[in-house]
Amino acid sequence: MVVGAFPIAKLLYLGVRQISKPLAQRIKEGARRSQFFRTYICLPPAQLYHWVEMRTKMRILGFRGATIKPLNEEAAADLGAELLGEATIFLVGGCCLVLEYMRQSAQSRRKEEEQRNVMETVQQELGILLLTVETLETKNKELARRLGAMDELHTQVHELKELLNKSKK
Repeated sequence: MVVGAFPIAKLLYLGVRQISKPLAQRIKEGARRSQFFRTYICLPPAQLYHWVEMRTKMRILGFRGATIKPLNEEAAADLGAELLGEATIFLVGGCCLVLEYMRQSAQSRRKEEEQRNVMETVQQELGILLLTVETLETKNKELARRLGAMDELHTQVHELKELLNKSKK
């Protein structure tokens, strides 16, 4: 049994995904420490997420017109950092999926190209073989025609010998 090539690309993708988790943790820590990052990067998505989540829960519970209070800055910063970290992991995982798909597509195209080349080679060889068969059939017909002519000649020679033998007697 032939063992396939070691899936080094898959191992690399797994490594990248594992590295993305500590990266996400660093982003979370940076978001908690940096005022700019917290204010402009973490808070708006966190508030939007909170608003959508609470609006959905209120509608499910039947409270259609209730106003939703925004999260306090600390809770929003934590939620925003958490969302950013999860988005980073998700993005890295998505990139790994896209890269794997592209690798598989390239490998599939390469196999199809090889099959197409093999098919073209087989068709060329088949064409050569058909031409050779036609040539041999033509030669065979020519030989059969010549053999028929030789048989006829042989018959005539035999008849001439018989005539010659009769005339000598």
